[in-house]
Amino acid sequence: MAHMKDQHSLGSLEKFSTSFSADYRFAPLNMMVLLMISIGGLIVHLMIYPFELKVVICMIVTALILGVALRLTQIWETALLLTTLSALGVYLILRPQSDALVTAMVLAGLVAPCIQVAYQWEKAVILRFGRFRGLRGTGVFTIIPIIDKVSNYVDQRIRVTDFKAETTLTRDTVPVSVDAIAFWMVWDAEKAVLEVENFLEAVTLSAQTGLRDAIGKHELGDMLSHRDRLGREIQEVLDAKTSAWGITVSSVEIRDIIIPEALEDAMSRQAQAERERQARIILSTAETEIAAKFAEASEHYKHNQAALHLRAMNMVFEGLKQKGSMIIVPSTAVETMGLGAMGGLTAFDRIIEEQRSEAENPDAKPAAITEEID
Repeated sequence: MAHMKDQHSLGSLEKFSTSFSADYRFAPLNMMVLLMISIGGLIVHLMIYPFELKVVICMIVTALILGVALRLTQIWETALLLTTLSALGVYLILRPQSDALVTAMVLAGLVAPCIQVAYQWEKAVILRFGRFRGLRGTGVFTIIPIIDKVSNYVDQRIRVTDFKAETTLTRDTVPVSVDAIAFWMVWDAEKAVLEVENFLEAVTLSAQTGLRDAIGKHELGDMLSHRDRLGREIQEVLDAKTSAWGITVSSVEIRDIIIPEALEDAMSRQAQAERERQARIILSTAETEIAAKFAEASEHYKHNQAALHLRAMNMVFEGLKQKGSMIIVPSTAVETMGLGAMGGLTAFDRIIEEQRSEAENPDAKPAAITEEID
């Protein structure tokens, strides 16, 4: 838990150093510069005056306290006040041999914050006496103590902002909740800082407003089936609004559309009924095609009794081949097509086959055969 709290506090300090409230960013490089200047002053003091352990301890402790304080505050007012107090404390403790130490402490407290570092993806906005002086970025640069202020470190990478519209009515008066994400980037850091107070909050609120307007212009079915088109409409509206701020919105994606549970059940029943209707239509179409084929076949059997008898005998034979089947046919069909002889031959062949199988497997139970031909 303590480690997580430390990480959270460090993350808050980094976030604060890139905001409008901070005057500079006090990073490890600045701490190293402060310690080097302090140690340099201590070395000069020891070259002039004899070695005293009290002087070394006092100088190192004061430098560390000053560095931590500058890291926590990161504003010029505090830096000036803390540097003055540190130099005064060194003078009062080590006087009268404290001239080099006091000078080193003043230089360390005011020069160390002047060395700034901007990362590869950042642009630093510099204000001098409150007026815009230019952009700095990608590497080490310097500022004038107290006079210059790093107004903001602007991240120019593609950012992702999630936003939502809760309980918004569609064009067909259906309450929905929509979650979306926007991909955007700052292409002009000067406009983003000078034209709008907080461009991150402005983009988020504008995206929410654009999403609500887009929902009100579309019906629910259109939104569910054309999410990409809804996202493009929101992206075009946002891009037109944020272009004046030096910000471009590359895309907007709809992540989720939440509808009321009752309406979801009704839509599910509607979809099920639609599927049943389509199934019945397909079945009726198949029946119509089968009837058409039977009508076409009847034209061939109409004047050819031999072909009709052969077809009937084939159907009966196929049925008799199934084990344990029973076929009931009219007696007239038996007499006209000779089905009695054919059925008897089929039954005789089956009995011979079963006897043969019983002889090969005496332990197996004989299968019951029920065949009746009228």
